[in-house]
Amino acid sequence: MEKLILLLFIAIGFACSDSSDNNVSDICIDESLISLETPCLTVEEPVCGCDGNTYSNSCVAFNYYGIIEYEEGICPGDCKSFDCD
Repeated sequence: MEKLILLLFIAIGFACSDSSDNNVSDICIDESLISLETPCLTVEEPVCGCDGNTYSNSCVAFNYYGIIEYEEGICPGDCKSFDCD
């Protein structure tokens, strides 16, 4: 009986282990928020999404891609796609 309980705790431990690399899109993208019909201005105010991609502005990130967390500015390494000057 003790061995069964021990195995149960080991199984629960593996089930609860941190697998943050595999769940990035689950954490920062909410596909239910995507609304391609929502009009967004074409203003260039780049934001860096939690997925590591740069979006032209927060409206585009949120409404067209479902990004729920972002920071103002261009993501590191995206200067080829966006004007970093």
